[in-house]
Amino acid sequence: MSLGKAYGVESHVLSPAETKALYPLMNVDDLYGTLYVPHDGTMDPAGTCTTLTRAATARGAQVIENCPVTGIRVRTDDFGVRRVAAVETEHGSIQTPCVVNCAGVWAGTVGRMAGVKVPLVAMHHAYVVTERIEGIQNMPNVRDHDASVYLRLQGDALSVGGYEANPIFWEEVSDKFAFGLFDLDWDVFTQHIEGAINRVPVLEKTGVKSTVCGPESFTPDHKPLMGEAPELRGFFLGCGFNSAGMMLGGGCGQELAHWIVQGRPEKDMYGYDIRRFHHSLTDHHRWVRERSHESYAKNYSVVFPHDEPLAGRNVRTDPLHEELLARGCVFQERHGWERPGWFNPGGAAPVLHYDYYGAYGNQAHEDYAYSGLLTDEYTFDFPPHHDVIKQECLACRGAAAVFDMSYFGKFYLVGLDARKAADWLFSADVSRPPGSTVYTCMLNHRGGTESDLTVSRLTPNSQASPLTPAFEGDGYYLAVGGAVAQHNWSHITTVLQDHKFQCQLIDSSEDLGMISIQGPASRAILQEVLDADLSNEAFPFSTHKVVSAAGHLVRAMRLSFVGELGWELHIPKLSCVPVYQAVMTAGAKHGLVNAGYRAIDSLSIEKGYRHWHADLRSDDSPLEAGLAFTCKLKSTTPFLGREALEKQRAAGLQRRLVCFTVDEKVPMFGLEAIWRNGQVVGHIRRADFGFTIDKTLAYGYIRDPSGGPVSLDFVKSGDYALERMGVTYPARVHLKSPFDPDNKRVKGIY
Repeated sequence: MSLGKAYGVESHVLSPAETKALYPLMNVDDLYGTLYVPHDGTMDPAGTCTTLTRAATARGAQVIENCPVTGIRVRTDDFGVRRVAAVETEHGSIQTPCVVNCAGVWAGTVGRMAGVKVPLVAMHHAYVVTERIEGIQNMPNVRDHDASVYLRLQGDALSVGGYEANPIFWEEVSDKFAFGLFDLDWDVFTQHIEGAINRVPVLEKTGVKSTVCGPESFTPDHKPLMGEAPELRGFFLGCGFNSAGMMLGGGCGQELAHWIVQGRPEKDMYGYDIRRFHHSLTDHHRWVRERSHESYAKNYSVVFPHDEPLAGRNVRTDPLHEELLARGCVFQERHGWERPGWFNPGGAAPVLHYDYYGAYGNQAHEDYAYSGLLTDEYTFDFPPHHDVIKQECLACRGAAAVFDMSYFGKFYLVGLDARKAADWLFSADVSRPPGSTVYTCMLNHRGGTESDLTVSRLTPNSQASPLTPAFEGDGYYLAVGGAVAQHNWSHITTVLQDHKFQCQLIDSSEDLGMISIQGPASRAILQEVLDADLSNEAFPFSTHKVVSAAGHLVRAMRLSFVGELGWELHIPKLSCVPVYQAVMTAGAKHGLVNAGYRAIDSLSIEKGYRHWHADLRSDDSPLEAGLAFTCKLKSTTPFLGREALEKQRAAGLQRRLVCFTVDEKVPMFGLEAIWRNGQVVGHIRRADFGFTIDKTLAYGYIRDPSGGPVSLDFVKSGDYALERMGVTYPARVHLKSPFDPDNKRVKGIY
């Protein structure tokens, strides 16, 4: 409801009595409240598609029915890039450089024709249509998330369906099925009847007029698959809509059209972009099947802020996985990677194999420590281990913490045109002397931010080593967030192809680990482990060196993502455990602790560092996000997105990312509405609790309701509040980070 206020979607939270008055046939005895959206409604799919087809035809489109596709013809251009050439059908070929795969459960078949992996599975999904129900006319649709059922108005009847824990997989997707239906399996469907009758008791005495059971496609993260496939230029996806195609189809279709015609969608679509999945997962049968099953079974589950999947786990583990597990690490899953979330003082909590929630004859896990810790987090209050994460954060601020960041993407950009490519790709000037490291963004042609990352200039090397490939010309080492590594890889690759740069992009993500040691004691700890002078003069901030750590060569970078004195160690895979153990041994007398990404989230928001796809997305510019310092606009060097930024700067910013603090100790998680002088001006992108300043922090973009540019005076002059679950809390706005705004700590000044 709060988010709806930012988007102009009318909604109301109703009491049981108000709900009963609106929907007299509903049982409200077990309800605390309901969310009512007056403009929610029902569409007729066949009529909608017919209308769209008629309108497209009137505008010159040609629609050819009963014309099966038999193949996708592909050509390889002079630079070795695979591109769409034609669509083969039973009635002839259609020459085209662009194909959109909207084939639903058959999308995998069409993908295989072109050598494209499409990560979805087909399942039976059913609903029943009741006989006429007196008094149901014009009633709202109902979704009961606890019972996992929906009751959708269909004239003077209801269609009733739901999402069960044991859906039927369609194992052999038939090309001959077309518009057919399956027989309804009542043994599977009956579990929905009880929940539906509890919510609308009249159903117990109402007959079933018809049943509908058809194939639906489900994806590993319950989001559609859209955008250009990384394996084939010109091959776009518009599939995997998880039984929400009519709801999502209009907006997704519009953005997909922009994507094809303009090269990018108008809005941020990363969550739907096929490039969000690492290439090792898109045809990983177990991962796709398990995660898609769980996304179906949890379709109506309440989405808690720190929930994690139980399916598809332990697919990608880094070299320190077992070492950290033994130390109580509670892992998070990010696109196949297991990364440290937080450290449980109660001991190890391993992630077990997926039990399919006891379905299909599987024995459900009992006394499952990891699942129990997740269940403890099923709250919108502070979780039970809030103080555990607090101790990790305060240890980092007061002494030192070590973070395993091995899941980060690690690429090399090398070759004769590498400098030209880097100048064009990166918004900052990264062509500085070897040994320098630069924080920068990568933009699209509209000035939106495709990534933020660090780029380290390399010394030319004629002989390959685990830390540097052999190359001629120029070379750069790129470190990017692990959850968005595939997106970064695809973006860079596309730019290199489009501009025909003669250089090579090498993925060493699996070959290198990475630990980050941060805090006031980090220098003293690492000075015992590294054979290098770590003083400010010898090892300035934002530089890197290849050094020896406990007898192992590593690339040390003086950087921080938490706002402290610290270094990252990029380590060859086989050296990760001994280097980590040496760091822990040296740190024992300095108060060094293990910490996870929950601590990073808190520490980084406290310092005001941006998270890509939270504070920063492909439709946010660095100027709006307060990252103008990452853009070489004072130089004359062209770079991707520069013209858009210059136009935006000249016209004035229509929105700005601003920082808020809330004095009342209330948890916030993002999506809260931002009020300014009694008007909603935006919503929170990311929020967390800052343990050092002992306040909730939140970042969100605000607009001027009058439509004018958002000046700094406009930001400072407002009276702000943040709305969490219908309750507003006074908030203070900050133009700089409230923690160490002068950046003394990263310089080692304490």
